[in-house]
Amino acid sequence: MSEDTAVNLKTMSAKDALGYFLPKLDEDARNAKKEGRLVCWSASVAPPEFCVAMDIAMVYPETHAAGIGARHGAPDMLEVAENKGYNQDICSYCRVNMGYMELLKQQAMTGKTPEKLKNSPASAVPLPDLIITCNNICNTLLKWYENLAKELHITLITIDVPFNHEYPVTQHAKDYIVGEFKHAITQLEAICGRPFDYDKFFEVQKQTQRSIAAWNKIASFLQYKPSPLNGFDLFNFMGLAVAARSLDYAEITFTKLVKELEEKVSQQKWAFGDNEKSRITWEGIAVWIALGHTFKELKGKGSLMTGSAYPGMWDVSYEPGNLESMAEAYTRTYINCCLERRGEVLEQVVRDGKCDGLIIHQNRSCKNMSLLNNEGGQRVQKNLGVPYVIFDGDQTDPRNFNEAQFDTRVEALAEMMADQKAQGGNH
Repeated sequence: MSEDTAVNLKTMSAKDALGYFLPKLDEDARNAKKEGRLVCWSASVAPPEFCVAMDIAMVYPETHAAGIGARHGAPDMLEVAENKGYNQDICSYCRVNMGYMELLKQQAMTGKTPEKLKNSPASAVPLPDLIITCNNICNTLLKWYENLAKELHITLITIDVPFNHEYPVTQHAKDYIVGEFKHAITQLEAICGRPFDYDKFFEVQKQTQRSIAAWNKIASFLQYKPSPLNGFDLFNFMGLAVAARSLDYAEITFTKLVKELEEKVSQQKWAFGDNEKSRITWEGIAVWIALGHTFKELKGKGSLMTGSAYPGMWDVSYEPGNLESMAEAYTRTYINCCLERRGEVLEQVVRDGKCDGLIIHQNRSCKNMSLLNNEGGQRVQKNLGVPYVIFDGDQTDPRNFNEAQFDTRVEALAEMMADQKAQGGNH
């Protein structure tokens, strides 16, 4: 960064820093391409530390798909993918990504920008030289990234992690994943034509841990009652937890937000002012295509989101220099664990957020996030006395979300929470 930029960063708010760094990641990738350096497209919870240590620019299709969805640009990308034969039942992140990948390919071959790519966030994304994926959140990623590699004729690095049928993570699982890490390093050495930089890798690991420590600190403010933090803000800032946790971009922004939240607590400035009537846990991915509507509908009932297991998937805390510790961090995502562990995580989120209710996104695009939704809701209701509702939706396909149904479920949850309080419930 230039000195002027560094000075400006000192005066930026956390929100301004977020708005500066997210597009800067795309700019960094475009500059890498121009300079002849490698660009990697990566799955959201695949470890970026290996590529960053080798000076490879990182791009995250899931983050771009969410951004495209939030800006109402998903239908164009979905249409391109579906016209090519990708079924509507496939994850909409995947279809959005395959759609803009196809358009970027056309642009590269013809030198002309396809109409659907004009004025789209996808137009800022450079095509990759390699891709890396990890199945610690879902197995769709394996086929999705295999298809990317086949379409683009580039190398795919896959880090396979076992599903945790028991918890804590077993020693043999950690040993296996360390082997996967070492194989990825060997692949990168072949791709880059030079030895892996273990010294820089150690520094990147330390940077990752500083970013994640600040990310976890932000989430801890949801425990205040009233809360200075609106949980929906975590969904927005999550973009840097995904795409920049191994860079100082995330640490800088998250540290700013921590300081702002500390000031709000000291000044007793709460997210909903005096209108925090109830607190809810949101289970599942955000409905990016209707983020404003879902937030406003809850806010209209005075329901503040103070719990979500979703942002915690980027709590990849580990000991730098210890590959076994890193392996454990990248396999313990709660949706890569057995029902018992998943239930424990959800209960803890509800307790930490001092939540009165649970709203669950039955996401057509994400089978792994949705498969055990009802069991999780029943467990929370039985063990904590917290009511729950489930609504149908999608992360980026607007055809699978109905505002009226969502509003009806929010109304039902508000009534159940009010009844619970009237009866002297736990929350």
